[in-house]
Amino acid sequence: MKKQKNKNLTSFSDHLDQQYGKRGTENREFFEEGFEAFKLGVMIQELRKGNGLTQAQLAEKCGTTKNYISRIENNASDIRLSTLMRIIREGFGGHLRMNVDF
Repeated sequence: MKKQKNKNLTSFSDHLDQQYGKRGTENREFFEEGFEAFKLGVMIQELRKGNGLTQAQLAEKCGTTKNYISRIENNASDIRLSTLMRIIREGFGGHLRMNVDF
């Protein structure tokens, strides 16, 4: 049996183009930057929970405050690269690697 395509479906990429404009536009870049910050907060939270740590325990391990960890996880604070590296290294025993996409 052949599957029919739903012509009313929109790809996620097309949805973003419609909602925020094409990549490179001011609105789209603002959205993309915010989304990356959100993903970073979620990653920190998942790592913390996966390691069985509370926000206070993670903060103590890496020399910051529970409030700061909470703000990072809830996308309410910009994070310095040096602080992120310290959280990954001292809080989780890992190493941060980065990519740049063009």
